[in-house]
Amino acid sequence: MCSVVIFGEAGAGKSSLVNLIAGKNMAETSSGAGGCTTGINTHEILIQKNQNETLKVKLVDTPGLDEGPRGTVPDKEARRILKELIRTLVKEGDIHLIVYCVRGERVIKTLRKNYKLIQSEVKMEVPIVLVVTCLESYEPEMEDWWRVNEQTISKFGMTFAGHACVTTAMMTESKVVERRNQSYNAVCKLIEQCRLSVRKNIVLSGQAGAGNSSLVNLMAGKDVASTYNDLKSSGHTLRWQEYPIEFDGNSYTVFDTVGLNEPQPEISQFLDAVENAYKLVQDLEKQGGIDLLLFCMHVGRLTTTLQNNFRIFHELLCNKKVPIIVVITYLENEVEETDTWWKRHEAIFCDRAGHACITTIEGDLPRRHEESRTTIRNVVKEFTAGRQKQALTGGNNLFVSFMGKLGLFGGNAESRARKDMVSRLTKRCGMSPDVAKQLADRIKTW
Repeated sequence: MCSVVIFGEAGAGKSSLVNLIAGKNMAETSSGAGGCTTGINTHEILIQKNQNETLKVKLVDTPGLDEGPRGTVPDKEARRILKELIRTLVKEGDIHLIVYCVRGERVIKTLRKNYKLIQSEVKMEVPIVLVVTCLESYEPEMEDWWRVNEQTISKFGMTFAGHACVTTAMMTESKVVERRNQSYNAVCKLIEQCRLSVRKNIVLSGQAGAGNSSLVNLMAGKDVASTYNDLKSSGHTLRWQEYPIEFDGNSYTVFDTVGLNEPQPEISQFLDAVENAYKLVQDLEKQGGIDLLLFCMHVGRLTTTLQNNFRIFHELLCNKKVPIIVVITYLENEVEETDTWWKRHEAIFCDRAGHACITTIEGDLPRRHEESRTTIRNVVKEFTAGRQKQALTGGNNLFVSFMGKLGLFGGNAESRARKDMVSRLTKRCGMSPDVAKQLADRIKTW
């Protein structure tokens, strides 16, 4: 579901905008310049994405701002309600878009105060769009309002992720009816575009050959990820692959990293894989963070190396600050129920947030394959919904701590930091001293 908060001055047409999007009268409206919304009103609707798809949207209508002490809701109280609502929704991760609703005849300078109120609450975390109402008589076209006022809006320090110039008027005149239809399409397109921009980041790693690409395709419901053979034949280097996917009204970007195997005999490939995973984590941290880790492994014997790689991925790279899901694959031939294997081994992965026992191959059991799709999608939704990303820097993050010491000190202090890292890599991740030393030397150049 896409959650949209609508705010603006009293009489700007917020409730009428709700009715426009809903296609029916759901919200109470007033004919005067004053407000009629006395509290927070929530409306759940469906909008038509295309001929075959709909999008579930939650519209949150708020009391109008800038009313006097005797208004429907005095301005001071309306601002308190709005700020409290935004803070709560941001904390819960239940807000995807904020719509600033304004009347077309308003002086641009006067819009800045209310814009700053919301912008200071959400920073860059939630996109803010501008919807300009009461343009049924604007000439030559409604969109010309934006062309005329765009530079002035920018001059006063207001930046919007998108805009729509609309009318919510219910007149029967053919021109107004046509403009109302245009308005509906423009606002729905705005919601859809901004919803797609609010993507959750999922990093996928684990055992090489466990079916990472097939897992991406299972979640997506179609073939979007290339197989290992496809990548090898196309000359791709061993680095992560990025796949935007959607399901159940939510948008995700899955970053498929190079699978980890035994450090021996291909030490360089193992070190490359760890280095690439580290660089991806750091890149995503700068872009807003990671929502979920998926650690993919083939059903079978749990080796010490597999457990050590789990620690590298979760504990060292992400400092245990991102929930990690253990995904066990290749269960299509298991005679027992898929969760039986997990019950025998779950104690080994004590730090995981959840698990999914699945098959990514349809084979002779299409029902189990479809159940697996439902299972992995439900797990992803459960552990990404309403979650605030935590910064990965600081704390006990081994790599970040080591990099900090290298930047602050030199000489003997740098040597001690390197020894400390080698010691911790051998003890906590089971690396041989030689591999740990090589990894520590590489980190100095990152």
